[in-house]
Amino acid sequence: MKWLRLRSRRARIIGWISVAVVAILVAVPLGVYAVVSMQLSSITHIVRIDGHNRPHRYSNALNILLLGSDSRTGANAAIGGQNGCNCSDTIMLAHISPGRRSVTVISIPRDTVVPYYQCAPWRGLPGQQANPYAYERINATLAAGGPECVRETVEQQTGVFIDNVIELNFTGFEKVINDVGGVNVCLPFAIHNTITSAEGSGLDLTAGRHHIDGRVALEFWRTRYNVADGSDIARIARDQYLMAQIVKGVLHSGMLGSPSTVYTVMGDVANAMTTDASNSDLLHIALSLRGISPKNIQFITAPWASYPYDPNEVELAHPQADALFWAIAHDTKLPKITRHKAHSRGKGAKASASPSPSASTGPVLVLSPTQVKVTVLNGSSGTDLTAQAAAALGSRGFTVLGTGYANATTYTTSVIEYGSAADLPAARTLAAQFSRVRINFVPGVTAGTVEVILGSTFTKLAKPKPTSPSSLNSLSTNYGGITASVSCRNSAFYGVDTPQSGQAASCPCG
Repeated sequence: MKWLRLRSRRARIIGWISVAVVAILVAVPLGVYAVVSMQLSSITHIVRIDGHNRPHRYSNALNILLLGSDSRTGANAAIGGQNGCNCSDTIMLAHISPGRRSVTVISIPRDTVVPYYQCAPWRGLPGQQANPYAYERINATLAAGGPECVRETVEQQTGVFIDNVIELNFTGFEKVINDVGGVNVCLPFAIHNTITSAEGSGLDLTAGRHHIDGRVALEFWRTRYNVADGSDIARIARDQYLMAQIVKGVLHSGMLGSPSTVYTVMGDVANAMTTDASNSDLLHIALSLRGISPKNIQFITAPWASYPYDPNEVELAHPQADALFWAIAHDTKLPKITRHKAHSRGKGAKASASPSPSASTGPVLVLSPTQVKVTVLNGSSGTDLTAQAAAALGSRGFTVLGTGYANATTYTTSVIEYGSAADLPAARTLAAQFSRVRINFVPGVTAGTVEVILGSTFTKLAKPKPTSPSSLNSLSTNYGGITASVSCRNSAFYGVDTPQSGQAASCPCG
């Protein structure tokens, strides 16, 4: 019986030890969670957008909208000019592949003209009503309804489902650079961008290589008016170069392999961050990229063209932008897009561009016509050409649901209307059949269909164009893209504002 008493005592001891171990295993994560929650409690979390009229999710890729606010607060008040509008001067769509082995970051120019989309009021911001006939610069959507307003606009314009949105202001950007230990840059010539000027950043660097901290990196990020052609497009190219250097520094440091370091950085920028992602989402996104190679991270600018009604604004270029965003949405190989040539219009003016597909193949459609269901409506007081247009579209493979009359007969230019972001590719595929046409988002158009309203200038369809999505690869090499392994990017520095002296850099920049 003695051995039974010993066994019973041993069992009780083992039992108490087990309870203690379990208590420790539970208490430690709870303690860590409490510390982490306290450290990240100042992040501004926003409610995720609802599921109404959102694009279709085609894969388990992560699409993250990165926003940089130009809010002038504290010591950063004068960087990049005295006047800020709380606008999103940086808009990037980061596409992380399903295997987390490649990343494509698409910069959307801040001056891109877009129609008004419905945005709810948020934190004192007024929101806005949808109006397909009124236009605004895309960077103004942040000031209208916050980050979710930008996401709504980007989703409707691109047809890409966005999983999360992350906004960081100037202060947060500066802290991130300091946390990763600074960043390396190379200048082909000296830049002195006086902060006393209307749009000066304060950047003052000699030609050659520099290791810069957060404050100087922010000055670099904001420098615009006395470098290259003074355009925001050229600044985007330099910002992409800086982002590439940041990525190289982060990956080289091994920071993404340390959850504690990632949390430290997140804690440092918590006051400057607004996101719909949870704390665990943020950690997951960061840690999932720890094994990626810089050569598999590429930066490109969304295909754009000068806005015909204002030389200081741009618009997405179609069908090139359609092909790019279709590839992103479906996680296919990116199309090769014609490099544009910028032509300066004088100091401070926007560069113009005329991106065009390969001359041998013509424009590219993003859907097969058989996938497009269209109703043809007459919007002109002249001859009713709906029957002819319907027959022509049918002969090209489009599914014509019927013909009829629009609510008004005052249309001059033909208009294509769609009611859901998922139908934007169909609208743009149809638009390629017309020589002059506008595309408008109109809530209420039946999901899965589009409508075309023929204006008085319509006479016949444009010359037929290729329809196979595989012809995306017929476009040429890139649209000014780079990978994170780039060492320098001289083309982003040269233009009409390039200094005429001191151009020799003390480092090889190619």
